Amino acid sequence: MDARTLVSHSREELLRRNAIFESYFKQEAPRLAEACHEMSRRFLAGGRLLAFGNGSAASDAEHVSVEFVHPVIVGKRALPALDLGPDFEKRLPVVLRPEDMVMGFAFPEPDAAVERALTAARERGALTFALTGEAGEYSFAPPDADPFVTQEVFEVLYHVLWETVHVFFEHREQGHDVGNSSFLYPFLGKGEQPLQEVVREVQDSMLQKVRETNRLRAAAADSEAGAVAETAVAVSERLRAGGKLILFGNGGSATDANDLAADCVDPPPGMSTIPAVSLSAEPANVTAIANDIGVEAIFARQLIAHAHPEDVAVGISTSGGSANILAALAEARKRGLLTVGIVGYDGGRIVGERLADHALLVRSDYIPRIQEVQASIYHVLRGLLEELG
Repeated sequence: MDARTLVSHSREELLRRNAIFESYFKQEAPRLAEACHEMSRRFLAGGRLLAFGNGSAASDAEHVSVEFVHPVIVGKRALPALDLGPDFEKRLPVVLRPEDMVMGFAFPEPDAAVERALTAARERGALTFALTGEAGEYSFAPPDADPFVTQEVFEVLYHVLWETVHVFFEHREQGHDVGNSSFLYPFLGKGEQPLQEVVREVQDSMLQKVRETNRLRAAAADSEAGAVAETAVAVSERLRAGGKLILFGNGGSATDANDLAADCVDPPPGMSTIPAVSLSAEPANVTAIANDIGVEAIFARQLIAHAHPEDVAVGISTSGGSANILAALAEARKRGLLTVGIVGYDGGRIVGERLADHALLVRSDYIPRIQEVQASIYHVLRGLLEELG
């Protein structure tokens, strides 16, 4: 592909997702609102959200866990969620309680182990979600033949579940006062409303969130398509020279780093492998370094051990200002690596201090929407790397 074709392809790939998202969530919003209503009841009864998946889908189970336990909106309560890890079939029967909720991820097609686990959980009274597959009480078909698009849609889906369950949670507890959800859901106001009216309003709010994601993705298609294409060319040159991707991020961005690493080393059928490691997927190293040196060193210290000059350091950050991301990119620069930042807001210090040779921006200040469009961007980048061979 020549440069102009790469830019055009990047833009088209980002934009084509919008119609898929709009159609899918128009269809699923009523079921999602109903599911959130039941989830709030189960959380209030002491239930937990248990998530799992194999391969690249495992990163979505990690993402679900961190979204519910460590909410991105200040003042939101932590809700109990667990990533059951790769041996979920053995763990689930031991830890499951009837009041729990269980979410199994599998794409590009259903996974037999995930299906078995969901079936067993449903038989024991748990509320079950299959993404994809047919074993869940709430089962969701893939929205597109492209597994990357499916993953992106499902990321929006569980973000919307997280955002919306708090509305029902607080509505049930307070009735007349929606607390910290009021700025997200002004339609709830200060007066108590019939719950069915809340369900209808929540459906509309879900679609508004999806349209905001689509708006940001369209803006990124206009502003970032050239940068994505340039990044792909630069990264592919390093890969041809024997380099690898070294990925890192915090929280939800850690799961994105893990996802992109999995997309490289265990890609969808028909795609070639790319050498990649995620420093966020090393909990023993992360905790050891954080304990012995400090949180700021958790990625830089690992990078020192793994980096070669032909490698590519990719920092994923919604803020562009996390100290450990800045330190790792600075260390990578010293060692001659190509540096890439996938960032939100205005790029933060990563852009301001020019720590990234290539910066891919999602210009927003709301973390779930930033992460959703970042996933589209790095998936399109991964597709271009495949094209460039």
